[in-house]
Amino acid sequence: MARHPLAPPPGGPLVAVTATVRTDDGVPRLRLAAAYLSILERAGLTPMVVAPIAGDETAVAAALDRIFGAVAGLVLTGGEDVVPAAYGAPPSPHLGRVNPERDATELAAVRAARDQRIPTLAICRGIQLLNVALGGTLIQDLPTERPNSIAHDPEHPRDARTHRVQVVPDSRVAQALGATELDVNSVHHQAIDRVADGLVVTARAPDGIVEALETGLRDPWWVMGIQWHPEEFVTDAAAPDHGLFAAFATALAQAGHREPAPREGR
Repeated sequence: MARHPLAPPPGGPLVAVTATVRTDDGVPRLRLAAAYLSILERAGLTPMVVAPIAGDETAVAAALDRIFGAVAGLVLTGGEDVVPAAYGAPPSPHLGRVNPERDATELAAVRAARDQRIPTLAICRGIQLLNVALGGTLIQDLPTERPNSIAHDPEHPRDARTHRVQVVPDSRVAQALGATELDVNSVHHQAIDRVADGLVVTARAPDGIVEALETGLRDPWWVMGIQWHPEEFVTDAAAPDHGLFAAFATALAQAGHREPAPREGR
């Protein structure tokens, strides 16, 4: 893939970027929107794409140990719905496509990142997966479960700013954006329901739907979860969303000087 013309030369901190596998024309193919890679490169980072890992829990854990031995950060990307069994719920008839192998990989990745204090940026599906990995739950389908909510998956281009979010002042998200209000793009039919312990809501849509989560400012594990798709603004150099990736890059630099948390036995 050609680098974005505004991206700096590669060579910055290596970050693991999750992806999925889908079958096209009968062939399973790795799938990831190129915008994630471009905007991370523009922030001075070097993305390493991580596919769903095959095998049992032991195999996944071993592979993640090798990956996290090489990278400085983790980016959880958008995509399929999270399997409801992961948060103890029966599937809704409106559940979309799922990928259990991807879920198993990313749930384990979040927990390993927590144990090792690896800075984590979670986008769209990523914020939902993050919340589930830490014990939270999801709304499986906004139109049917929250019929009074605004349109969170409207028929608009992916970079169209379709609704406003209110951001908690002095939160990581507010500091990164340089604002406490922002019009965002929105491409999701699921959302955060019960927030996991250890995460704090730092932005909401006008209907109350969670739009950002993070760990507390004093928490040694840096986490920022965003429900919209800030990577889609990669070609707009003036977009405040670029600040989210700059904040992530700064967190990686700072984490390089911090001792990891003690590892629990497997």
